[in-house]
Amino acid sequence: MQKNVTLTGQRAHAGAPPGKRRKSWAGRELHHFKNNRELFLLSLPGILYKLIFAYIPMIGLIIAFKNYRYDLGIFGSEWVGLDNFRYLFTTDTAWRITRNTVLYNTAYILVGTSAALLLAILMNEIKAKVSKFYQTALFLPHFLSWVLVGYVAYAFLNHSDGFINRTLESFGLDPVSWYQDAAPWPVILILVQLWKVVGFNTLIYFAGIIGINSEYYEAARIDGATKRQMAFKITIPLMAPIIIIMLILSIGNMFRGDFGLHYFIPNNSGFLYGSTDIIDTYVYRALREVGNVSMSAATGFYQSVVGLVLVLTANGIVRKVDPDNSLW
Repeated sequence: MQKNVTLTGQRAHAGAPPGKRRKSWAGRELHHFKNNRELFLLSLPGILYKLIFAYIPMIGLIIAFKNYRYDLGIFGSEWVGLDNFRYLFTTDTAWRITRNTVLYNTAYILVGTSAALLLAILMNEIKAKVSKFYQTALFLPHFLSWVLVGYVAYAFLNHSDGFINRTLESFGLDPVSWYQDAAPWPVILILVQLWKVVGFNTLIYFAGIIGINSEYYEAARIDGATKRQMAFKITIPLMAPIIIIMLILSIGNMFRGDFGLHYFIPNNSGFLYGSTDIIDTYVYRALREVGNVSMSAATGFYQSVVGLVLVLTANGIVRKVDPDNSLW
């Protein structure tokens, strides 16, 4: 009986009209495009932007495996394989700049996430009119360039006329040569990065908190919960998906340091290289002094590959623990 049903179904499918047969992959995609052509047209500027500035330039990755010469061009230059990568990893400063890049970005992620989440929770507890003022004040540094922020930092840290040294002298203390002493710079860089970036992340978390159903908080108040208990038992758990996504995206940039922060804030002082130098600033100086374009391309390629591996690893761990909160 089962065989007869199967044969009957096969004959019915074979004898079906052409319009009723299963469409090919290209046919399904074309049908999908026709049904959503308005959305595709709206997304066309973004697609062209990514295509022109992200995908087409990837042809230049071949420079990382060549001894690039301007007169021979990308395809005419000599193929050297992995020699450019060996140069990067055999230098005396390879361990130092890799260590600084990883540790600084780890600190930025942990401190920035904690501060942004705390500020978002605090802003949710104040009145809407006052909250708008704090949102603007926190978000304003995000639009400032690192060049301008570097001048602001110099106004504070200048040895002779800096605000901090003037304050120390008013209390009878000796001024500090900030651009010659490497010890305090990890703290300085973390504070400057936090001041500039925390506003953007705070607004993202604040928008997520606003979307939480107020009935949860009303029920907690009836049960006598304090503000702290509501923050740890309601706000943070319900914000977990947004926090995890932000962390995964940040982990992807762990090997790609913030060049502007580590170049302009320390004022490119040679006394501070051991404490402030990262992969990006080292490659920039090597490119400026030696002019080795191939080594610079190899470093960028290395950073991108490691970043991709970190994102895939972090997302895989999250998917194992809680599949609902992973990126894919």
